[in-house]
Amino acid sequence: MQSVINRREQRKKSAMQTDNHTAPAIRIDGVSKLYKLYDKPSDRLKEALGLTRKVKYHELYALNDVSFSVRKGETVGIIGVNGSGKSTILKIITGVLTPTAGTVTADGRISALLELGAGFNMEYTGMENIYLNGTMMGFSEEEIDGRLESILSFADIGEFINQPVKTYSSGMFVRLAFAVAINIDPEILIVDEALSVGDVFFQAKCYHKFEEFRNEGKTILFVSHDLSSVAKYCDRVVVLNKGVKLAEGSPKEMVDLYKKLLVGQAGEDFTSALPGDAFGDEKDAREAASEKQAASESLTGILPMNPDTIEYGEGQAHFVKLTTYDDKGLVTNSIEKGTSFVIEAKIRFDKDVEEPICAYTFKNLKGTEITGTNTMFEHCDIGPKKAGDVIVVRFRQRMALQGGEYLLSFGCTGYHEGEFRVFHRLYDVLNVTVVSAKNTVGFYDMESQVSVEALSGES
Repeated sequence: MQSVINRREQRKKSAMQTDNHTAPAIRIDGVSKLYKLYDKPSDRLKEALGLTRKVKYHELYALNDVSFSVRKGETVGIIGVNGSGKSTILKIITGVLTPTAGTVTADGRISALLELGAGFNMEYTGMENIYLNGTMMGFSEEEIDGRLESILSFADIGEFINQPVKTYSSGMFVRLAFAVAINIDPEILIVDEALSVGDVFFQAKCYHKFEEFRNEGKTILFVSHDLSSVAKYCDRVVVLNKGVKLAEGSPKEMVDLYKKLLVGQAGEDFTSALPGDAFGDEKDAREAASEKQAASESLTGILPMNPDTIEYGEGQAHFVKLTTYDDKGLVTNSIEKGTSFVIEAKIRFDKDVEEPICAYTFKNLKGTEITGTNTMFEHCDIGPKKAGDVIVVRFRQRMALQGGEYLLSFGCTGYHEGEFRVFHRLYDVLNVTVVSAKNTVGFYDMESQVSVEALSGES
């Protein structure tokens, strides 16, 4: 553990030194990417042929005057909601796209994990595709020969390497594509949601390779929706929103900002800095305000509700509001591991009920129940309720689950005339993301305190 900490400190010191004495590995200066969107293909053709002077398109900025730099030896993350321009900026850095304005400079050999296998020929064998991709990356046949053993070992697809790629399963395909991309010894690694490929064992191998790159002091630019990976691996994070850079800073601060963006609570300090066309015209603003008002009146408010929620019950009571709050009191479905959080349920009673019980349960994405509790277990007696009564039940606890995605279910049950009844149940209604920079084995963390004692003179 101490050696890992030392390596991290060395990387930070190295990054600070290179920032003071050398040019950055990547510099993005005032980059914009403008797309012309046509209502019909014929409009594009008419404009290209000069057959019309009328503007037949409307403009969309995928990126608008974005600037930041990445120091050598630094791991920088880029986060943002869908459509914020994350993948676009990576494609511009790697030369896949050309910016409409601005400049990008990179100092070092780049390997990009963007669209895995995009350069593969489906008719070629896996071996032929290794040499094809290596040549496209600028390597000679001798250089590819020198890396071949590492690529084959990492991909681990056995005799299939000599079969046409079109016969591969999707898992085999991404394993080979990842192995080719990551074993060319780059100085700059650019990753776009590409670490979680293949089965769990291959994913572990991918993350181990990623750690190797960081420990070797290579420069990494990392885009992901996995906030745990961002918090764990990144030295610094850039937040994009609708093509505009909102902020950059420490992973914790930027993850907090991202959580606010997800629920529309970023604050005027950030939204006022965005150009007017980033939010569209006045009509769009009115519609957005209307949608937000409607959301605030829905079951889960501004939190996204699972469209495949399973709902049933006899109807003596029903949930009217379900909310989760982080340790700062922010409405969010992203909770940092090790912090306190609140699960809140608002219940309306439609009939007289003698002994109501409110419960929640966490499941993993495979449907396994991980943990949960209810007011009866917690010795919280709600008491008899009359038709028309409304209560709010709050469960406050510390998040000890491992980083990852979970589904939250709710139930309002109880006893009526001595018999157990289900008043209202909602299975998998909310998604909860646990953000963690350190995971242990299994579903939850035992929060072990570790000590090591050296005994001299004993065998």
